[in-house]
Amino acid sequence: MSEAAPSAETPRYKRAMDLAVLAAAHLAALPLWALLWIAIPVLIMLDDGRPVFYRQRRVGKDGALFEVLKFRTMTRGSDEDGPARTARDDPRVTRFGRLLRRTALDELPQVLNILRGEMSFVGPRALSAAECAELAERLPDFAQRQAVLPGLTGLAQVYNTGDDPERKLAYDLDYVRRRSPLLDAKLLALSAANTLRGRWDRRG
Repeated sequence: MSEAAPSAETPRYKRAMDLAVLAAAHLAALPLWALLWIAIPVLIMLDDGRPVFYRQRRVGKDGALFEVLKFRTMTRGSDEDGPARTARDDPRVTRFGRLLRRTALDELPQVLNILRGEMSFVGPRALSAAECAELAERLPDFAQRQAVLPGLTGLAQVYNTGDDPERKLAYDLDYVRRRSPLLDAKLLALSAANTLRGRWDRRG
């Protein structure tokens, strides 16, 4: 993997905002969160058995590796049948997994990564080491996106509807330059709207 960009100091608002959003969201809708944490694992097991969770090593700020946790949306052993990245109508995605992807509820367990300080609610998407190495070879400025914590959502996740790495990187670098409490709040609101409307699974 290419050397990461020089470390950028994390703005003070980021950690405080992450913890405030995390606490407020769970306190304001505690019964809903409890239902999701119970119902989603049960439905995954009914649809395709165990395991409930999918774990993968991802690259975080300054190239540090951490283990991301997600609800499993692909059939058991699917990583052995092809690349971890999926395209539209990928047969490896389970029936319930398609619903989870449309609503981004498969990402829910990553609140634990946010709580541990490995991720933020808003930032560039956390990628695997293999993806980072490949993209760093193709895109000279790619390492600059690693100057900030990866996010559950971000400019690229919200506004980029395709799968062009150069366009995604442009959004990520734009976020690195412009990050602010107001921008983060806007992206969180748009992300919540996408979840409620089931509009996240638009990869092609």
